[in-house]
Amino acid sequence: MTTEVINETTTVIDAAEFAALADHVLTAMHVSPAAELNIMFIDPEPMEELHVRWLDLPGPTDVMSFPMDELRPGSADSPTPAGTLGDIVLCPQVAAKQALAAGHSAVEEMLLLTVHGILHLLGYDHAEPEEKKEMFDLQRRLLLTFLAERGK
Repeated sequence: MTTEVINETTTVIDAAEFAALADHVLTAMHVSPAAELNIMFIDPEPMEELHVRWLDLPGPTDVMSFPMDELRPGSADSPTPAGTLGDIVLCPQVAAKQALAAGHSAVEEMLLLTVHGILHLLGYDHAEPEEKKEMFDLQRRLLLTFLAERGK
C-alpha cells in the first residue's frame, strides 16, 4: 500500500506510525497492496472551510474522509482491485480537545480517527444504530490489534 502522510500543522506527527496503521487496517480489510491513500493533518481554519463546504456544518471537525475509487473491503480470496482509496483529513487541535475529554492522549485520538476515516473510505457509516455498532466495534478491534502488535 502506498500511504502518503502530509502534515501542514506545527503539531509533531510520526508519519511512519500513521502509515503503519493505515497498512495494518488496509491489510486486515483485504485492500489491494496497490491501493493508495493520503492522510493529511491540517489546522482548524482550513478544516472549518472543508466542513462548511462539504457538510454545510459550522466549525472545524476532527476528521473528514474523501473517497475516490469507492473501494470496498475485500476478502482473503478476493482483495479489492488496485486504486485510490481517497483522502483522510484530520485536525490535531480538535483531536487534542477530544482526547482530553476522553482521558487519553492526542496521538491515541488521532490514531482512532485515522481508523475511523479509513473505514468511511471503505463504505462504513454510523448513521443507524446497527451501522454504528458494526463500525465502532471494527474500528476498536483494528486499533487495538495495531497497538498490540506495536507493543504500545
